[in-house]
Amino acid sequence: MECPMHAQQMIETHPHVQGQVDDALVRCIEECYSCAQICTSCADACLGEESVARLTQCIRLNLDCADVCNITGRIATRRTGSDQEMIRRMLHACAAACRLCADECETHAGMHAHCRICAESCRRCMSACDEAGRGMAH
Repeated sequence: MECPMHAQQMIETHPHVQGQVDDALVRCIEECYSCAQICTSCADACLGEESVARLTQCIRLNLDCADVCNITGRIATRRTGSDQEMIRRMLHACAAACRLCADECETHAGMHAHCRICAESCRRCMSACDEAGRGMAH
């Protein structure tokens, strides 16, 4: 069963959007929120591992990425007086945070399934941020 696109439903109804929805940006918003949740969960799972000391950098990057994804999703959701440059810069920062987190998680993916899942989510979010950024006017 496919998850409903709540962000799209809300943005479509915004008076400043008037039905002109940027599908790539909506997908990016959804991926940002999903990635924030998965990164938070991965950090928590890392804290539960016996090898927690070896996962310190992974935990840090998980938490940093979760924060960046969350705020990027929030800023990209705001349509009233929206600042395209700000959104583009946040998309770029989010893609970078996701790349760093994915790279780190991939080094642990062989031992920890939560890191594999997190790396996959980060790669999806990175791709969605890059695509949304390319679609925005400069």
